[in-house]
Amino acid sequence: MIRQKVTITNPTGLHLRPAGMFCNIASRYKCKVEFMYNNDTAANAKSVLSVLGACVKSGDEIELICDGEDEEEAMKAMMDAVESGLGE
Repeated sequence: MIRQKVTITNPTGLHLRPAGMFCNIASRYKCKVEFMYNNDTAANAKSVLSVLGACVKSGDEIELICDGEDEEEAMKAMMDAVESGLGE
């Protein structure tokens, strides 16, 4: 299991379009991909409803958690996507 914190930088946070991109990237990997927000709540990064339900806004910090056989590749892809603004 690996963990890494990242700040959401795109101007609208994780609304529908970036949340969809976030989930599509997470779904490419076999490992479990989730994130923690508000210091104690977990969301499934492969579920659009779970990501949207987190109500993550621009400037919020989340902690990505990848656990499984391809966790290193998944973490790199997720970090790259978030740091590039998720298409915005």
